[in-house]
Amino acid sequence: MSAPGRDVAIVAFAQSGHRRRTDDLSEVEMVMPVLHEVLRRTGLKTSDIGFTCSGSSDYLAGRAFSFTMTLDGVGAWPPISESHVETDGAWALYEAWVKLLTGEVDTALVYSYGKSSPGSVRDVLTRQLDPYYLAPLWPDSIALAALQAQALVDAGDTDEAALAAIAARSRADAAANPYAQVVGARPQGDHMVAPLRTGDCPPIGDGAAAVILAAGDRARELCARPAWIRGMDHRVEAHSLGVRDLTDSPSTRLAAERAGFFERPVDTAELHAPFTSQEVVLTKALGLGGDVRINPSGGALAANPLMAAGLIRLGEAAAGIHRGDSDRALAHATSGPCLQQNLVAVLEGDPRG
Repeated sequence: MSAPGRDVAIVAFAQSGHRRRTDDLSEVEMVMPVLHEVLRRTGLKTSDIGFTCSGSSDYLAGRAFSFTMTLDGVGAWPPISESHVETDGAWALYEAWVKLLTGEVDTALVYSYGKSSPGSVRDVLTRQLDPYYLAPLWPDSIALAALQAQALVDAGDTDEAALAAIAARSRADAAANPYAQVVGARPQGDHMVAPLRTGDCPPIGDGAAAVILAAGDRARELCARPAWIRGMDHRVEAHSLGVRDLTDSPSTRLAAERAGFFERPVDTAELHAPFTSQEVVLTKALGLGGDVRINPSGGALAANPLMAAGLIRLGEAAAGIHRGDSDRALAHATSGPCLQQNLVAVLEGDPRG
């Protein structure tokens, strides 16, 4: 939906360095430096934050209500107004944005994190599937992404060479990102599940991210060039993969339309596409042309901490506006198999004087 009445912006973004394993760190120890950094960038204290919302997954942590531990990193005394979503932190940002739109608070802290390294991500993600027909078959996330990729190849929308070019561009761009996990030129490697090769798939890793939102004049006090959220929306495809056209993403297109994306061009798009083939789907669904910089941060192919990678797309898009590298950007987050759930936000900076 478009932002009704009240202007809300992302005023700060911070993330951890993304690593293949963080056996030496607990979730609290991984999150705390990121929270301290995002607060430092605004000069705010925890007591200045009106609302806190987090995103994570108990399935990754292997225990119920695991998110309550990371509140130790936030500081829950004096008592804070707090909420949590059991999904990527992009949806926590959506909840916080709505909270600010109501006028109840003027600032919000959003953070998310994921430690994928302790278990088998390919197996954990099967728990997202239909529990009666698909989940008992244990089709893993790469096999399902390969089904989508093969559908694109069969439709003539891409081929293995084009997918390799996406991977090469993303990881070359990631060389300028000090937080990326996988950077620089590297061979595509063998097929994981044809037609997807190792290079077409995201790295497994651990990481965290955080943003601060602020409304109106408060945003201008905290940031020289706020990234104003002009619209944000999220939509869901059918749960059953068999009734979907895997070569298209109508939910992304509808979310983008509702967020105001098609009203005028963007210069940057941060797409949450963990697999190269998913960038093909999203680019087609959104009608992105060659004049749009796609994933200048390297995207999820360079670092894909589950439950934080979507929030990072919003943070990276906002950071580009903060630096003056972008004036109008699209940020996208996804969850579920084959782009099942999709969130789109449109961010803008103030006109250059």
